[in-house]
Order: sequence, then structure tokens, then C-alpha cells
Amino acid sequence: MSGVLGCWAVVAAALTSTVVPVCGGGGHAPLSGLAAPAVGVLSNATAAEGVSAKRAAGARYVEGSNVLRLASGRWLYLPAGRTESVVVAAGDGRALRQIGQSRAWLASGRIPGRSAAERAAAGRALLAMRALLRPSGAMAAGWSPGWMYAWPRDSSFACAAFAHTGHDEEAFRILRHSAATQRGDGSWEARTKLDGSGPPDGRRWQLDANGWVPWAAWQWYRAAPAEGRRARLEVLYPMIRRAAERAAGSLGADGLPPASPDYWELMTAGPNIGTAAPLLAGFNASADLAREAGRPGDAVRWERAARRLSAGISKRFSPVGYQRTADGRHGRDSAVTFMAPPFNAAPAGLPAALDATYRALLLPNGGLTPGDDPGAPWGATAWTPSTAFFALAWAAGGRPGKARPVLEWVLSKRNALGELPEKVDREGRPVSVAPLAWTGSIVVLALVALEAGGLPAPALRP
Repeated sequence: MSGVLGCWAVVAAALTSTVVPVCGGGGHAPLSGLAAPAVGVLSNATAAEGVSAKRAAGARYVEGSNVLRLASGRWLYLPAGRTESVVVAAGDGRALRQIGQSRAWLASGRIPGRSAAERAAAGRALLAMRALLRPSGAMAAGWSPGWMYAWPRDSSFACAAFAHTGHDEEAFRILRHSAATQRGDGSWEARTKLDGSGPPDGRRWQLDANGWVPWAAWQWYRAAPAEGRRARLEVLYPMIRRAAERAAGSLGADGLPPASPDYWELMTAGPNIGTAAPLLAGFNASADLAREAGRPGDAVRWERAARRLSAGISKRFSPVGYQRTADGRHGRDSAVTFMAPPFNAAPAGLPAALDATYRALLLPNGGLTPGDDPGAPWGATAWTPSTAFFALAWAAGGRPGKARPVLEWVLSKRNALGELPEKVDREGRPVSVAPLAWTGSIVVLALVALEAGGLPAPALRP
């Protein structure tokens, strides 16, 4: 999970869970050692700058832009070619040009939402995601220390959100960056520096990226303009092949992948649903893309891997309600949603597991904790990605009545600038970094799904 909690691994003892540090190189800085997280973001075509809570007091974005109208009435923005913001008079010509460019970018795509309020939230999320996207295609999780890195998982969600809102160039740029940062063995680091030079520390790599990235490529391909997309798929195909082959080679005799840090960025002693479900989506996506690219042999091989993994999930995870680990000893996990559209076609029994997990993880403030594993230090703080997962799963799976209240809760926790935060405290206040690209992507996809009556998932072939 984005931020600084990935310094821990959960390992199983004989009867209990024990949390132990696994980071190398001195570990991660504690939250108390970092600067206060940003509550907003300014940007131009090449740079970004976080907005502090002090500077944001009484401020609002000029509609459809990343130009900030300060409490004084003057404007704060990041001029083209600059790396530091300036304060100018309201109506400044250069700032107006940037506003016009932002509005034109929004208008070039689609802003989902049933109401003006939902469309405004979606527009704000899209502008924040655009601000966090670097020219190279590196997608920053947020613009604060500890979040200014590219996670393959977060980037994949952003790619899908851009693709489904008509921003094809941004989506493809993210995929090209994923290809450039793929390791030689077909896997990815948990996160990399935005310049692509490698990981910032000794955080363990995560196998789930081998599912997320092909899934994102599949979502991009389905939404991309037909003209030229086959040629661009050829550019991406070596990345997809290496990812699928690495994932297929990881499956054990039971069809499941080995223990790997999950989206919590915590290690488990055995297979977890947060890795298995994305890999299933990735196999099905890779097989479909292989057929599109004219590689039927690859498709058959990855379909076989998908069937093995699906059978393993059905045998080991289904009986325990798709809990966090196959042994059922680590509680409920919001990653149960990864078994639902738009990632996978929901298997029998998943609707009940979704409902049971949502009830188990619901906090008094109305949001969700990532899971209830007693070995994980989540406390009473809700995480907006974990909460929004359920809105997306229910919306993409055609259950709008269940999706909308969850989505409304997430949208109600935007901060005073309209940005989506990473967390919500026990009193219901937005905390931690804002905007968070991952939450913005999930919200945008959920709004798209509600408009469309669902979202597609790569299918498992019999």
C-alpha cells in the first residue's frame, strides 16, 4: 500500500501472527519524520508541486484547473517550464492559458457521473491524476515525501481510468513506463523512483504487479481507438509475455502462487488472495491479448495457467470466503474485490463473500479498514482505496444499489480543495496525503461503471 507501511511482513507462528521488519538499507522513515503530507497539487506539463494545508486554508481551485484561488483572491499556480509556484493577480494571462489547457484536456475525454457533483468530483480526480503523471509515464502515488514514487499497481489502475475516460495517450504512456521498468526476470519492484532509475530502498518486490500490468494493458486495448492499436500492442507485447511467463512459472503444484507481499505491502507466510486474484486477471488478459497479437500458442499456454490458478483459488480460497490467506488464519481482506469485475468474472459464492467482508471491515466512521488480520497495524483509520474497491466491484458487477452508498461516502470525504485523501480518521476527517492517484482512479472507474451498467473483465476460457 502506498506510503510507509510496507516496511513490515506478516509471518505465521504456530498459532498466532507476528509482525517483523523486513526492510533493508535502514528501513523507511517513520511518518513523524516526514514533512506534513500535501493536501493538493499544482502542475504544469513537466513539473508538480504539493500544496500545504497552511497554504490551502480558505483556497479553492479555479474550476477545471490546477490553479489555486487563494483566500486573498490572488491565484497560485505553477507556470510552464518552472518548478516553483508563483502568486499572481486573478485573471493573469499566463494562468488563464493554463486553465484553458486543463479544461480543453478534460473536454477531450469523458467526465463520468450522474450528477453535477459526481462529474465535478470525477473532473477533479482526473486533473489530479494528470498532475501526478510524469512526462515519462511514471505515475506518482501522491505528491508528498513517501508517496513520490511509481507503484505498478497504482499505475495500472490509473492507466485503466485514463483509458475508459478517453485519455488514450496518458494510458499508453503509463504502459510504456511499466515496460521500461520491468525487471529482467519479468517481474517489477514494489515501487520505483519517478526517473525510472530503480527502487528507493530495500522494500520487497511484489508478484501482484505481474497481474495488474497485463490487466491494465487489456483495459487500455479495449478502450483504445481501433486505428493503430494493434501496432501499439506489438510494442507492449514483449512486456506482457515476460510478465505472464514469470507468473506462470511461479505457480505451485496446488496451482497457487508463492507467498509474496500483497497490496498491503505486508508479507504472508502462504498464498494470499491479494496476489492470486490479480494474477488470474493477468493470465486471462494476457491470453486475450496474445490472440489479438496473433500468438495463439502463448494464448493457449496462459489459458492453461489461468485454469490451474482458478482451480487452486476455488479449492483453497473459496471455502474460507476468499479471506486474506488460503489457510483462513489471517481474516477478511478487501482484496476479495479483486475476484470481481472489472478484474475477474465473479465466481459462485463471491457476492456473499463480498457482503460478509464489507460488514467485517466496516468501521464506525463509515469507511473500511484494509483487513482484520490481527497482525496488521491498521487501527481505527479507514483507507479510501480499500473502501472504494467495494464501490467499484459492485458497480462493475451490475449492483448499483450497493455501489452508490459506498461511493457517496468516499466522495463525501474529499478535503476542502475537493481532493481525495488516502485515509479518513476515526472522527471522519480526511487525513494523510491528498490527492491519492489510486483512490482517484478507483472512483473514476466506479463512476464509469455506474454509467455503463458494468465494466468488462478478462474472461477465463474453459
